[in-house]
Amino acid sequence: MSAPVHPDCQHPRLPAEWERQAALMLTWPHSGGDWGEHLAAAEANLERLAAVAAQYQPVLVVCPDSRTSGRVRNRLRSAGVPAQRLIFSEAPSDDVWARDHGPITVLRAGGRAQLLDFRFNGWGGRYAAAEDDRLTRRLTEEGVVGGESYRRIEWILEGGSIDSDGAGTLLTTSRCLLNPNRNKDSGREEVEAQLRARLGVRRVLWLESGWLFGDDTDGHVDMLARFVDRHTIAHAVCEDRDDPHHAPLEALRAELSAARTLHGEPYRLIELPLPAPIHDENGNRLPATYANFVFINGAVLVPVYDDPADAVACARLAQACPDRDIVRVPARDLIRQGGSIHCATMQLPEGVIVDGLAAPTAGAGRVHEA
Repeated sequence: MSAPVHPDCQHPRLPAEWERQAALMLTWPHSGGDWGEHLAAAEANLERLAAVAAQYQPVLVVCPDSRTSGRVRNRLRSAGVPAQRLIFSEAPSDDVWARDHGPITVLRAGGRAQLLDFRFNGWGGRYAAAEDDRLTRRLTEEGVVGGESYRRIEWILEGGSIDSDGAGTLLTTSRCLLNPNRNKDSGREEVEAQLRARLGVRRVLWLESGWLFGDDTDGHVDMLARFVDRHTIAHAVCEDRDDPHHAPLEALRAELSAARTLHGEPYRLIELPLPAPIHDENGNRLPATYANFVFINGAVLVPVYDDPADAVACARLAQACPDRDIVRVPARDLIRQGGSIHCATMQLPEGVIVDGLAAPTAGAGRVHEA
């Protein structure tokens, strides 16, 4: 049965990620998750991510308990992170992937924010997700985040599966949004109706091609192709013809080349080469990609993997975003669990109320190491 469309959700706008943000949300890992012996390394990656993001804007860190929040607070302050840029909250969670369990925020007239809490089922039931699915409600009930309104939606949608240009165009993949392990009875027409009603989408650019080894999200678009501005899309490419990724990513490039903006013009395409293959301890290839970059106020955070392609990806994104700093953030330890820095963050757009915010700052034009 189709999920009902509530009248309060009419005429929203899903902002682009490069628009002004109130804060960046992180969910901290813990020993009850899947990190095992790699937990300390994952925490180190997230500490770097939080520390560099806090140079530009506030960071909301959701920890599993008070002991963890106290420890992380002390470590970040010792690293020189201004206390007024850190907001800590405590809530149970299953894992770190805030992109998929955090609130999806739409803006309405006057910049009023509505926090949408879509159902999250652990990427089609692959992983435990009960605590993650309750996390956004907990944060709003405790007054950690808020806006004009909050709405729980019993329809499955993950933030990493969609990308918005802020003007009504949504980029997504058929493999994910049409997968019966999400919304079993929802075909393309029903999915588009939901996206129009909930997010104010005017049109959907469906990608049929492209995949990465080790991606267990059924093809989240944030691993493959992302808007850089309303006329530009950055996307993963594989230049090695012997690599199994070459053909599907060439097909993705062809799809994007055929896509048109709302004004009927071709998109400017920014090619982001894959790093050399990275494998886990069992020999499984991991979905390392530079398309998992993060916009924050005044900067773009780019995942890096100790690979020569790091410099190429950063240079191309710097050319595409000349008014922003390009900041390299190590991500080899995060990618062990199949996600990178965009997967581990959720932007809270300007208009969202977050307790304890300080005014954000902006930089421009440099490439930094985190």
